[in-house]
Amino acid sequence: MALSTQLQAVNTMLGYIGEAPVNSISNTAELPVSAANAVSILDETSKEVQSNGWHFNTEREVTLSPSAADGTITLAADILQVDHEGTEDIDLVQRGTSLYDRKEKTDTFTKDIKVTVVKELPWDSLPEQARRYITLRATRYLQSRIVGSRELEALILRDEFAAKANLETSDNRNADRTIFDNYDTYTRVGINRTTSLF
Repeated sequence: MALSTQLQAVNTMLGYIGEAPVNSISNTAELPVSAANAVSILDETSKEVQSNGWHFNTEREVTLSPSAADGTITLAADILQVDHEGTEDIDLVQRGTSLYDRKEKTDTFTKDIKVTVVKELPWDSLPEQARRYITLRATRYLQSRIVGSRELEALILRDEFAAKANLETSDNRNADRTIFDNYDTYTRVGINRTTSLF
């Protein structure tokens, strides 16, 4: 089965609000207003959904190195979240495109830091379940801005909930998660990361 393209997603959005499909979205300046809005909202929604952090767009054990010039760590533009890994007592946050240590109140670092990052992926790198959910969520936003029909919103919302459940199921299956992946579970049953379960 072929994955849905960004053009198909935009045309799905337009179809829900009774607008004619478009043949291309490569030049938004030449698109009808509703189609141009659909493209913009689809991009916004994709970033919003991906910023939650899913198995498909999360990378662990990423090493970030400070700049030799000033010791700062500049994050790539596609990084939506960053979290420190390891046992060091560091409280890292992302400020714009830079990494900041809240504990030491500094944005300069003297050594490499290992982190987990959530990345914004381009449309063509998303799994189909994510594409479907993003499309329907973006459709609801488009409908509320252009049409404003409560009946249509309820119809889209029903489809959106189903798509989200499908995405969560698929993401959990791919992540191979267990109850022991949760820190609270570790502490309640007295298991640590180095203890065998068998």
